Amino acid sequence: MEQPDIIQTILKDSNYHLTLFTDDEIDVLREKVFTKKTRGKETPFIKCIVRDKDIQLKPEEIVRQLYAARLIKKYGYPKKRLIFEYSVNFGREKKKADIVIFDKDRSDTGYIIVELKKPKLKDGKNQLRSYCNATGAPIGVWTNGEQISHYHRKDPNYFEDITDIPNAKQSLTDILSERFTLKDLIIKDELSNKRKSLKRLPGRYIK
Repeated sequence: MEQPDIIQTILKDSNYHLTLFTDDEIDVLREKVFTKKTRGKETPFIKCIVRDKDIQLKPEEIVRQLYAARLIKKYGYPKKRLIFEYSVNFGREKKKADIVIFDKDRSDTGYIIVELKKPKLKDGKNQLRSYCNATGAPIGVWTNGEQISHYHRKDPNYFEDITDIPNAKQSLTDILSERFTLKDLIIKDELSNKRKSLKRLPGRYIK
């Protein structure tokens, strides 16, 4: 009899999904899963990619491990710049940010904050906004493993959508420049193909 997939078993009845990740990324994680007997029951664990210790594998932890692996392998961030469950102070209250990437030149300053706890975008974005404001981090990411959103914190009251986060060799300016370049290409394409005046393009104007 075929054994049920360990990853899908853990995710069952949760609001987390893994469509954001490739089969190869999920397979690498699956191969690292092992079980320990806790309270007389076999429980799935994994050696954390950042903390280097055994962690019980719950739905949120699956998404965190997968996204952290992507930050390291695809974006090129060294493990030493990543911290899980980073304490953020809100006066007398402390909360924990799921993943924090620290600034390359200021090792005590948050650069990118990743929020996984809230499966719904609205709830997650509000939590993410509070973490970015409290730490001063200019970039935030929300994902539930199915959807992902990237934000640039322009000021405490305004978070701008961006297409992606910078890799370890890029700056935020590089990403913002790419976004504006793409916008310029879209405008040029609209003018060329539809022969519209720039003044008449929806949502755009010139003085």
